[in-house]
Amino acid sequence: MTRRLLLSYLTITLIVLLLLEIPLGLFYAQRERERLAADVEHDATVIATLYEDDLEVGAPLDPTPADTYEDRTGARVVVVDADGIARVDTGGDVPRDFSTRPEIAAALEGERAAGTRRSDTLGTDLLYVAVPVASGGTVHGALRVTLDIADVNERIRSFWLALVAIAAVVLAAVAMIGWVIARSVTRPLRALTESAERFASGDLAVTPTATGGPPEIRALDDTLTTMALQLDGLLSSQRAFVADASHQLRTPLTALRLRLENLQGRVAEDPSEPAVGAEIERAIDETGRLTELVTSLLQLARTDDRPDTRSEDVVELIRDRVDTWTAVAEERGVALVGPDRGEGPGEDFGGRVLVRVVPGAVEQILDNVLDNALLVSDVGSTVDVRLATSPDRVALCVVDRGPGLSDADKRDAMRRFWRGDTTRPGTGLGLAIVDALATASGGSVVLSDTDGGGLTVTVTLLRATD
Repeated sequence: MTRRLLLSYLTITLIVLLLLEIPLGLFYAQRERERLAADVEHDATVIATLYEDDLEVGAPLDPTPADTYEDRTGARVVVVDADGIARVDTGGDVPRDFSTRPEIAAALEGERAAGTRRSDTLGTDLLYVAVPVASGGTVHGALRVTLDIADVNERIRSFWLALVAIAAVVLAAVAMIGWVIARSVTRPLRALTESAERFASGDLAVTPTATGGPPEIRALDDTLTTMALQLDGLLSSQRAFVADASHQLRTPLTALRLRLENLQGRVAEDPSEPAVGAEIERAIDETGRLTELVTSLLQLARTDDRPDTRSEDVVELIRDRVDTWTAVAEERGVALVGPDRGEGPGEDFGGRVLVRVVPGAVEQILDNVLDNALLVSDVGSTVDVRLATSPDRVALCVVDRGPGLSDADKRDAMRRFWRGDTTRPGTGLGLAIVDALATASGGSVVLSDTDGGGLTVTVTLLRATD
């Protein structure tokens, strides 16, 4: 942003300089050429009066006035009669016919003529000024002065160079001043940007950072800080409410489930009330679903608190969770293959692989993902737990061969309370918890299709260095 602001300052300054200096340079060049032409025309008129009488009577002309002017100015003077024949020429022999020269032809018609043209012979620009030599309205001849204008062109060129030098100095000064101004403006803006990025990542514990800059930026910083504090307070209150409510609901739900189970046992002893037993069983199932929902909400609330991360051995954690879920997999007729068993496509990890995660995150991630994978897997299918490593990251993959998810469902799957198949049990919070835990650990979650059908859940975590 500093470079953009500086470039804007320089662009505006350059435009202003061009708008000022170009017209000024053109005006100066025109004025110098017009002034020179006027001076030469005046001198030509004066010299012409000296030859007026002699041309009128056809007497020989004295070249002294022309020679004197040439010695003083370096200009060539040509005096011609009414036929255009040179009678005096300080730069050549006489007589010579000049009647075809446009400026002399115009002067012989009684008009003054002036102009410049390039002399290929001399390799320079020449000024031509011709005036009529006349008396009583009769033109007796003409006088032409030819002057090398290299000196004038040099003055004009020097003036343009001076303008360029002035522009360079101004641009350098503007660059220095603009850099200071841009830095003073962008420094607090960069601080605000960093604060906004922390807000976006969920870090609302900020303090005012824009200590400099314009009042508007400081006011914006104060507003953002106030907003962050208010949001942090609201979120803390929300998390506290969810955690407290979940905790408070778990106890009565557990007690209710126990009483229903006791009542179920008594009703089972009375065969005359089969419908009551069925209703009690449905009530027990619903109570279990509510207990699972409350537990999931409590997990999400704890995840939102963003506890500090620590190093954990992901290989050991995978072994533990795979061993725990193997019994469930066998009950459902599904083969569960871990990455360290040498079976299936998984890699064989004999050593430790450390990741930086929220405490308990890997266990909860695996529990939720494996629960979903085993729930949708058909009897006789396989669920693979795979592990891939890179120098800075670890990818934990759970691959199932179930029905999979559409692209639209993949985008919605990690929304809280979203359920793709409402006929299956669940709270709709499993993948939301996985995503929250991975994000809190600095990782990410990606859902993709399994080759041959099914869903692959890839959780990428940061690799620990210690």
